Amino acid sequence: MPRAGRRVPRERRRGLALGILIVNQLLAGIGVASGMALAAILVADLTDVLAMGGLAQSSSVLGAAIVAIPLAKLAVRSGRHVALAVGYALAAVGALLVIAAATSAIAPLVFLGLAAFGAGSAAGLQARFAATEVAAPGFEARSMSLVLWATTIGSVAGPLLSETGDRVGTALGLPPLVGPFIFSAFAFAISTLLVATLLRMPKAGVLASEAVAARGSDVAGDADPTDVDPVDAIDAVDADATGAAPAASVGSLMALRIAVREPLALFAILAIVCSQTVMVGVMVMTPVHMIEHGLSLNLVGLVISIHILGMYGASPLMGWLVDRVGSVRVILLGAGILVVAAVIGILAPGGDMLLIPLALGLLGLGWSAGMIGGSTLVTTSVEARIRVPLQGATDAAMNLAAALSAALSGVVLGAFGFAGVNMVALLVLVPLAVVGLRLMVQRRAESV
Repeated sequence: MPRAGRRVPRERRRGLALGILIVNQLLAGIGVASGMALAAILVADLTDVLAMGGLAQSSSVLGAAIVAIPLAKLAVRSGRHVALAVGYALAAVGALLVIAAATSAIAPLVFLGLAAFGAGSAAGLQARFAATEVAAPGFEARSMSLVLWATTIGSVAGPLLSETGDRVGTALGLPPLVGPFIFSAFAFAISTLLVATLLRMPKAGVLASEAVAARGSDVAGDADPTDVDPVDAIDAVDADATGAAPAASVGSLMALRIAVREPLALFAILAIVCSQTVMVGVMVMTPVHMIEHGLSLNLVGLVISIHILGMYGASPLMGWLVDRVGSVRVILLGAGILVVAAVIGILAPGGDMLLIPLALGLLGLGWSAGMIGGSTLVTTSVEARIRVPLQGATDAAMNLAAALSAALSGVVLGAFGFAGVNMVALLVLVPLAVVGLRLMVQRRAESV
C-alpha cells in the first residue's frame, strides 16, 4: 500500500537536492569567473611575457580534464556529494596557490594553482549529471538545464566582483590583480561545505526513473510507480536491482570503448565534444579579432556577455525541448545553429557590431543545445554500469579538445584570420554530422 502523507516531504526532499546543486553551481560560477576574469593579465604580469597570459585558461582547462575521470570514479565509490566536495575543495586550494604564487613571485606555482582551480569547473560539469539523478522521471533534461542556468548568474556576477576583489586584496597588502582569487577561494569553500554537509546522493549513475522501475513494488506497493519518490528509491536500490554490474568494475576508457560502438552513444559523445571545441575555439579568439579592428574593451565585454547569455540563459528552454522532442532532435538543432554562427563569423566584417554579436550569441545557443542534448543522451543511452565512467571520460575528452582548440585557434587566427577560425569550426562539426546522418538512416531503415 502507498505510504500516506509522504507527497509533501517527497517533493521537498527532491527539491532540496536540486536546490543545493543549483546554489552550488551559482557559487561555482562566481568562483571561476571572479578569478579567471583577470588570470591572463595576472600571469602576463607575473612572468613579464605577454604571450604567457594565454596559458592561464589552458592550465585551468587542462586541470579540469585531468580530474574529470578521478572525480567520476570517486562518485561511483563514495557518492556524487563526495566527488563534488572534493572538486570544489581542490578549486579553493588552487585559488590559494594562485594567491601564494603572486605574493611570492613564484611563476610556476601559479600554473599549478590554476590547474587545481580547474577542478571547480570539472565539479560544476559533474553537477549537471547529478541533477538528472534527483529529477522526477521525464524531467531529467529540465533539471540539468536549471543547474546549468544558475551558471549564468555566477558567470555574470564573478567579473563584476573583480574590481571589488582587487581593492580588497590591495587593502590586505596583496599584489594587484590577486584579490579576486580571495572571492574565488571563499565561494568554493562554501560550495565544499554545502555539498559535504547537506547533499546526499549515494547511487551515482542511477536515474530516478530506473530506481523507481526497479524498486517501485517495494517502495510504493500497488501505487503508480510515478508516485514513488526517486530519492527514496535511489536510497533503497543497489547495483543488482538495476540489473547492472557494479559501476566501479568498469574504467572510464573501457566505458568509452563500449560506448563508441553504439551509434546513439557515439552521437551523444560527439555532440558534447564537438560543441565545446567549436565554442571555445571561436569564443577565445573573438576578443582578439575585435581589438585588432579597433573596437573597445566595453564592446568586447558586451559581445562576450551576449555569448554567455546564449550559453546559459536559454538552457531551461533547451532542457524543456529535450524532454519534449528528444535529445537527438535538439542535438541536430544545436549543430545547425553552430553552422549558422560559423557562417556568419566567416562573412562578418571585423568591426560589424551587428553580425559579430549575433554570431557569438548563436554560438552560445548552439553550445547549449549540443551540451544539454548530448549530456542527456550520454546519460540515457548506455547501461547503468558504464554511465558514470563514461560521463567522466566524455568530460575529460571535452576539456582536452577545448584546451587544444584554444591553443591552436591563435595560430589559425594569425595565419587565416577570423574567417579561418570559423572554417575550422565547421570542419570540427563534420564527424557529428556524419554520425548523425548515419543514425537517421539507421532509424529510418528500422522503421520500414
